[in-house]
Amino acid sequence: MSGPPPTRRPATLASLAAELGVSRTTVSNAYNRPDQLSAPLRARVLEAARRLGYPGPDPVARSLRTRKAGAVGLLLTEALSYAFRDPAATGFLEGLALACEQAGQGLLLIPVSPDHVDVTAVHQAGVDGFVVYSVREDDPHFMAVLERPVPTVVCDQPVGVEGVDRVGVDDRAGMLAMARHLTGLGHRRIGVLCMRLAAGHNDGPADAERLAGVTYPVQRDRLAGLRDGLVEAGVDWAGVPVIERFDHSPDAGQAAAAELLAAHPDLTAIVCTSDVLALGALQHAADRGLSVPGDLTVTGFDGIPEAERVGLTTVSQPLREKGRTAGELLLERGERNRPRRVLLPTELTVRATSGEPRREERFFSGW
Repeated sequence: MSGPPPTRRPATLASLAAELGVSRTTVSNAYNRPDQLSAPLRARVLEAARRLGYPGPDPVARSLRTRKAGAVGLLLTEALSYAFRDPAATGFLEGLALACEQAGQGLLLIPVSPDHVDVTAVHQAGVDGFVVYSVREDDPHFMAVLERPVPTVVCDQPVGVEGVDRVGVDDRAGMLAMARHLTGLGHRRIGVLCMRLAAGHNDGPADAERLAGVTYPVQRDRLAGLRDGLVEAGVDWAGVPVIERFDHSPDAGQAAAAELLAAHPDLTAIVCTSDVLALGALQHAADRGLSVPGDLTVTGFDGIPEAERVGLTTVSQPLREKGRTAGELLLERGERNRPRRVLLPTELTVRATSGEPRREERFFSGW
């Protein structure tokens, strides 16, 4: 009785080299250093590998030998879905991915919870360097990144960290331009919707103590730019209501706008520190039957595609360019000794959601 037909063992680098009558280095170069071979020779090696079932060099063994993982780690202190749900994060991620593609590098997303400290994912990530996307100054996962002996690039925040590259925009100047735009239109009764300011959940008004303890520099700078512009026009910053939201979503912006206007119905403008929150504020205005900008001016910050679609007045920043620059800074880090700081431009983009303050008699007669 005949047994099962013998199975052919998968080819190895050595057996493939012997089959072709070339050195093992030649086979290895066909995969790892193709510029070292002529095009016909590399094609012959790859065709023989396909025919004999050779899968190519073992990537794990290669990484152990070269001490290179061939991947960039992106640290997100958010759920993984945030990278694909938040338009600003998506734009940044696209740019970073383009830089990795051009360099032949992989991209590993390392999401961690803002509520629960567990730095295991950071310590165990098989990457050659980290891009850190917008975390607070005292974030423990970021501290774990700094403990790794690999290059690091920070996008947006934190700022002023020794030995790491950073790419960002001048958030303060961008919001100062927005404040001057609004005061130039005549607005003086202005409220604010902002993203999370520090650790812990705070869904509601940000009091003076909360505002003094901001650990997210981007929010701190955007609020400071708005404050500077309003003070220039004689507005008392202490009287400007600020509503904070932990989650960053249109739903959060919608709820925050409802809370703000319920407490301060006399406001003529809502300044949002992101376009996502502004989209929610616009939805609340529509639900209440408020005309924008006739009854209420709404502005944002970031310049996401949806902002252009709805005609939102905003401060636009080059999101994809920011990601691409972050990737390039990281991948070129071995070629220089000093860290770099790259500040990309912002632009005040005036569209349909900002206008002169309403006439009080027209507004209140409609309530």
